[in-house]
Amino acid sequence: MNFDALIVGIASFAIIGVFHPIVIKAEYFFSSKIWPLFLIVGIIFVVISVFVHGILSYILALIGMACLWSIIELKHQKKRVEKGWFPRNPNRKE
Repeated sequence: MNFDALIVGIASFAIIGVFHPIVIKAEYFFSSKIWPLFLIVGIIFVVISVFVHGILSYILALIGMACLWSIIELKHQKKRVEKGWFPRNPNRKE
């Protein structure tokens, strides 16, 4: 039996679940200006995934793509905060 697809599916579900609160907290504490960090980390994970074999390669690529997608979500999160859907950090100066 081949469980690779099932493992990748579960990993995808878990990675998406983990990155949702990461984006919310990153915007809250650092604003959407932290996007270059997500870009660098995403590129690093994608590049590493090219040199790794097996299922780990897929999971590393998923993490890298989640980091890159988080850049878009940071912009959306900023708009959600402006609409009042999420709390604004009172200690951060705009």
